[in-house]
Amino acid sequence: MANAGKVIITCAVTGSIHTPSMSPHLPVTAEEIAQAAIDAAEAGAAIVHLHARNPQDGRPDQSPEAFEPFLKVIKQRSGVVINLTTGGSPYMSVEERIRPAALYKPEIASLNMGSMNFGLFPMLKRFKDFKHSWEREMLENSKDLVFRNSFKDIRYALETLNETQTRYEFECYDTSHLYNLHYFWTEGLVQAPLFIQTVFGLLGGIGPHPDDLMHMKRTADRLFGEHYRWSVLGAGKAQMPLAAMGAAMGGNVRVGLEDSLWIGKGQLAPSNAAQVRQVRKIIEGLGLEAATPDEAREILGLKGADRVNF
Repeated sequence: MANAGKVIITCAVTGSIHTPSMSPHLPVTAEEIAQAAIDAAEAGAAIVHLHARNPQDGRPDQSPEAFEPFLKVIKQRSGVVINLTTGGSPYMSVEERIRPAALYKPEIASLNMGSMNFGLFPMLKRFKDFKHSWEREMLENSKDLVFRNSFKDIRYALETLNETQTRYEFECYDTSHLYNLHYFWTEGLVQAPLFIQTVFGLLGGIGPHPDDLMHMKRTADRLFGEHYRWSVLGAGKAQMPLAAMGAAMGGNVRVGLEDSLWIGKGQLAPSNAAQVRQVRKIIEGLGLEAATPDEAREILGLKGADRVNF
């Protein structure tokens, strides 16, 4: 098999789950996001997964104008694959969430594959002091939050973005999401190879136990056979243990401050690049190699950086 022994590292740079008060190392401004992405690429990430934030208060911002400054800088200074979120924030409509990807036509865009309860409120036990009122409100309100990704929403996103030849990081938080993806695959709305990001440890989705990872992998194997490329995302303290398990089983990995603020017990990660370097050591310790951006493009069948709109 081409590129056997290569592991694609995706780095999720800032996200919408964590807030600026939780870590001084979370990138907020366009300049910080660009530099964090470039540093992660230099550390070994083949793909950077990008959200945008309001530079004044760090609130998630899904306006295309918020993405433009750092997209151009990253493309000019790095050959890394750029992956734009269509998840945005669970509080946004699907129309709002897909606007940046529809405009900028990246090589990859994330796509959540099902609705789910999305419980962020347990973080209130750890984090007590917030600089901005929206931070506490966002966490509190998640006690009654359903992250909507209906079949209608997913079809709308696919029919809009398929025209751009953007491919997808299919984010699957539970086994039902794998079945949802299988439905859209059999309908011909998505094409192999399918890049499936199995997500573990978010309250409302599947848990972070090794048995959960095994169950998701077995289900994906049965549904998709050789037609998918598997990746593992462990939230919080599960990040590195599940990345190690996934890589050892032949999968790819995702790290980054969107998914976990930590690099060890009680130790905040100083940067996205630090997490990339740590997971790269794990990968190399297994006798594997981190894929380059061009190897990732080949493995995932991407259109190439010359065909994006930024």
